[in-house]
Amino acid sequence: MGRGAVAEAFEAIDAALAVVRGGVAKAACGAPAANDPLAAVADECLDILAGLAQTEARVAALKAEAVATFAESARSIAPPDIPVQAQEMAISAEVGCLLAIGDRAAGALLAQSYALTTSLPRTLEALKAGTLSWQHARVMVEEAATLTPDAATALEAHFLDPDAPDAARGCPAGEMPAYRFRRKARVWRERNHPDSIEVRHAKSVEERCLEFAPEQDGMARLSAYLPADKATAIWNRYTAIARGFQGPNEERTLTQLRADLFAATALRGGSGCTGCCGGSAGTDDAGTASKGLADIPVPRAEVLVTVPVFSLLGATDEPAMLDGYGPIPAAMARDLVANGAASFYRVLVDPRDGAPLEIGRTSYRLTKAMRTWLRLRDGKCPFPGCNNNSLDNEADHLLAWHQGGTTGISNLGQPCPKHHRLRHTSRWRPTAASKNEPPGWVSPSGRKYKSEHQDWEPPKLPSPPQARAGIPSQSGSNSMMPAGKGTVDYFRLPRSLGEDCLAAYLAAR
Repeated sequence: MGRGAVAEAFEAIDAALAVVRGGVAKAACGAPAANDPLAAVADECLDILAGLAQTEARVAALKAEAVATFAESARSIAPPDIPVQAQEMAISAEVGCLLAIGDRAAGALLAQSYALTTSLPRTLEALKAGTLSWQHARVMVEEAATLTPDAATALEAHFLDPDAPDAARGCPAGEMPAYRFRRKARVWRERNHPDSIEVRHAKSVEERCLEFAPEQDGMARLSAYLPADKATAIWNRYTAIARGFQGPNEERTLTQLRADLFAATALRGGSGCTGCCGGSAGTDDAGTASKGLADIPVPRAEVLVTVPVFSLLGATDEPAMLDGYGPIPAAMARDLVANGAASFYRVLVDPRDGAPLEIGRTSYRLTKAMRTWLRLRDGKCPFPGCNNNSLDNEADHLLAWHQGGTTGISNLGQPCPKHHRLRHTSRWRPTAASKNEPPGWVSPSGRKYKSEHQDWEPPKLPSPPQARAGIPSQSGSNSMMPAGKGTVDYFRLPRSLGEDCLAAYLAAR
């Protein structure tokens, strides 16, 4: 294809965009429709937005291919005496000047394009098909960057190949916001990384730090890079104390209260802050002066930590799951239990797929156990794209109680307050899961958007005692499992490791 053909192709693209732009302008003028003019306008605009999203993805794929091909060609025609570093700088400078972006952004684009065109073929194909955005593709590149080629291929297959043995369930990757996809991809990476999470965590702890960054308008940003258990505990503590300050006479938002509390405790070296950060004391419902920080009892900030029983007892090093964060080293979870974490929940999971075992009730009100189960099942508000974690969410019947809905787990959701109000004040409505479709939400326009689904994985079982001792398996034993399969023998006499672990688990409850 010569330059003339390229120019003609872009002229055709411009002409097509002009037609679409004319459709938007026509819709904005309220073109008459057969039934409901306003509904027709809304539907046409949504169709245009959906088409534009696919077109942007396809253009991004073409851009990545063009960048990668240019870089490869430039390396091929470069003189042999040019140092590699100088050659890469020249290529990056050319891309940066052409696209009017900085050197760092150009270098990142070159690296992302190279990864997509060489080691992430499924991601590139999804971009070409318009089912994955450029933001999603960047997430895939970043999460696969430290994986081996086989692990990167497995990561792609999990999210982009519906026929993969362990394919992700629920909302497809391209239909959830990129920041939510980043969290799901990170969780999968932590669980399936070729290197042990214990080793990687020990190395990362050495890099802990506190950073300061100036911002605009007389502001600055402090950020701490800490182990997940400590960071989560700090966040939940400030959230719990901030909620204690909220009331009819408190004008600050929860976010503002967290920031004020952090500043007060950090600068005063303790929790004694009268009026909270120098603010004047307000009054509560009874007209009494509001309490200072030192007088506020700290509520217990419950954190759910789900850890496989074998990992809890040290038989395996399988990661545990920290609510609101993701996988953590098994040693960290065991430390939380050993040090008496009052918020730790020992959760019995299904050994087939790792999901918490369901419970149910027939009364209208939920028990504490059912609310805990909902937190474990969903992890966050089930509205598509919402990131509100389970601490703020409210249990809700999908099929209303007065319409015959039950209080069983299958008929319950836990939307955040914002989306709970949306459900009851608009025509947005949640839908339960069916045999063929995951749960989701239906918009007023009639379009269905899928909810996310937690990717539970079967727990890893330790090797049989004879395998750990180096004794070969023998057929004809009283095991109920096939010999030599590496599974736990629950029916051996004397008791097997599995029975010992289960007995210890039940005794701890």
